[in-house]
Amino acid sequence: MLEEKIEVMESTQKPVGYYSNIRPEMYEFIPVKAGKILEAGCGEGIFASQVKEKLNAEVWGLELDFESAEIASKKIDKVLQGDIALTISQLPKNYFDCIIFNDVLEHLVNPYEVLEALKQNLAPNGVIVSSIPNARYWRVFKMYVFGKNWKYENDGVMDRTHLRFFTKRSISEMFENLKYDVVTLKGLKPTPSVGFQILNALTFGSLSDCKYIQYACVAKPKK
Repeated sequence: MLEEKIEVMESTQKPVGYYSNIRPEMYEFIPVKAGKILEAGCGEGIFASQVKEKLNAEVWGLELDFESAEIASKKIDKVLQGDIALTISQLPKNYFDCIIFNDVLEHLVNPYEVLEALKQNLAPNGVIVSSIPNARYWRVFKMYVFGKNWKYENDGVMDRTHLRFFTKRSISEMFENLKYDVVTLKGLKPTPSVGFQILNALTFGSLSDCKYIQYACVAKPKK
């Protein structure tokens, strides 16, 4: 249930800079006419503040980590601190032109309930913009298929605080099952590995989805 407290992220044992990531590759997915924007898991508000300046928009944030939320509150219009499943009820309805999840959905116990609930907070024609780590990224894929291992790390695809794992196909299916139309699904940060490119060519492109460390997705509720 959304009323139950869900631990979205562990706020300890994170590498320096974890809450202050800059994500310029995500700008292109945010509608240029978006006037009211919410970033879920906004960290210290670096990305959100840059979006605010770039689009001259009203920007809100949600953040679990208390110290990061305090920092973000000085940079953007409004920040709600706490678990996203509990703070959704504090958000205005039919309000946001864009809700952003930059590497956040995989930290949720139930991202499906959260995405379903947030439909009420989207303005007409509002969209969900997300970046999601790819569990089939070739280095991870090689680790568990050929290395026979599933090793967690402090960040990245195998971040030890990830509760959900997604592939290109499962990202699309998640949104479609929740009655969203997937407008864009694009790979981010392709591997430069020549070895992977050769292997992908030898398998007639069957590993193409393993090329990217993340996927960016833009989705909007079906009419």
